[in-house]
This record gives sequence, structure tokens and C-alpha cells, in this order.
Amino acid sequence: GSCWAAAGILCYVGAYVFITYDDYDHFFEDVYTLIPAVVIIAVGTLLFIIGLIGCCATIRESRCGLASFVIILLLVFITEVVVVVLGYIYRAKVEDEVDHSIQKVYDAYSGTNPDAASRAIDYVQRQLRCCGIHNYSDWENTKWFKETKNNSVPLSCCRATSTNCTGSLAHPMDLYSEGCEALVVKKLQEIMMYVIWAALAFAAIQLLGMLCACVVLCRRSRDPAYELLITGGTYA
Repeated sequence: GSCWAAAGILCYVGAYVFITYDDYDHFFEDVYTLIPAVVIIAVGTLLFIIGLIGCCATIRESRCGLASFVIILLLVFITEVVVVVLGYIYRAKVEDEVDHSIQKVYDAYSGTNPDAASRAIDYVQRQLRCCGIHNYSDWENTKWFKETKNNSVPLSCCRATSTNCTGSLAHPMDLYSEGCEALVVKKLQEIMMYVIWAALAFAAIQLLGMLCACVVLCRRSRDPAYELLITGGTYA
């Protein structure tokens, strides 16, 4: 039961990362920054489920089945260790990725004709409560700002508490003061930490499973009476 729960939690973490990545993917030029770790988690989950099914089917019938289960657990354990390593590698790359691409995303903002980049900017500014790259004044350098000529930033820059906000730079108190770049980096690094912690927890479960299976395997090979107990016999 606990093993199925672990697999379920991993699936949830993987799905969460995929969904969140989709919201922030415009801030990455390298689309593989987050995907590999998530794919490996999916592979680890699949291997674990296969191992669990194999265990249930063979653990009481043969030493071969139990040994196979230990090998599968070992493969999954190695996979999760790789996830942790990749997680740290890609977590370190997040800041550079965002720094290289965020200016392009803001420059592509069209506002009146919302495209994917515009939706991404508006979503991030509302969700993270930020405005511009470093602050709201960054909007003055964008093509959209120069074309609209109304001295205003997008409405997504407006504070949730400001009821009459029009995005006008004449009323900066109505706008979010914090820039988005640092918050996007922080958010994406948090997501990667979820992957790392999930992988570490899952690896610990695999290690425990391997130890338990090895103990059973050793007892089976050394104690003939144990085989009788497993198969329903008695030992006096």
C-alpha cells in the first residue's frame, strides 16, 4: 500500500512540474531545462510499478522472483539518484536561462492582440505579483509601451488591492513594485527542489525495499524452515 502511495505521489509531482513548466516555458530558450528530470521520474515510477507487480506475483514462489525484484529496485534506485543529480544541474541553469530569454519575452508582448508570450507575461505578473523585469520602469523600453503612447503598463501590473488602477505610471503606488525576473527564477528553482526531494524520498524507499528483500532472500537461502513458513507449513 505504501509503495503504491509513493508511486502516486511521484506521479503527482511529475504532473505538477509539467503543468507549471507549461506556464513558464516562454522564459526558457532550452526547452530541456526541466523536462529530463520529470521524464526520469516517470520512468522511475513505471519501473517501480512493474517491480511491485512482479513482486506480488513471484515473491512467495521463487528465490529467482525475489532476486529479480531486488534488481528492479536497484535500477529504480539508480534512476532516482540520477534524477537528484540532474535536478541540481538544471536548478543551477535556471537563472541563466531566464536571464537570457526574459527580455525577448517582454519585447514580444503585444497586449491588444494576446499571443502566447503576452499571456505568459500577464499570467506571471498576476501570479507572482510583479511588474517588469527588475521593476515597472522596464516597460518603458518595450515596443508595446512605445506604440501605445499612453504612459501605462499592462493591467496585470496592477495590485490586487487597487480597484481603480489603469496601469498608469503616474500612479506607481497602484503597481507591483517588484520585478519578475528574480521571482520567476525563485519559482522555477522551488519546482526543481520538489523534483529533487521527491526523488530523494523515493530513493530512500527503494533502499529500504532492497534491504528488506535482501534480508528475506538471505533467510530463505540459509533457513529451510523459513520456506515452510512462507508456503504455509509449520515448524516445531
